[in-house]
Amino acid sequence: MATNKHPSRKQRLAKLNRQTKWAPFWVIPKKFGVGRRIHPGRVTTTKRSWRRTKTKA
Repeated sequence: MATNKHPSRKQRLAKLNRQTKWAPFWVIPKKFGVGRRIHPGRVTTTKRSWRRTKTKA
């Protein structure tokens, strides 16, 4: 990919990068209850790694 990215492409890539983050810590008690211990990554819908799955952007 080019060193200088077009702003719209950069914005698209930034959005895709934000989607791969874990869910916030307060989501777990809100969704599953206070006593449940679940990894925040399980709540994240989009699971993508730069190594495994590529994007169309």
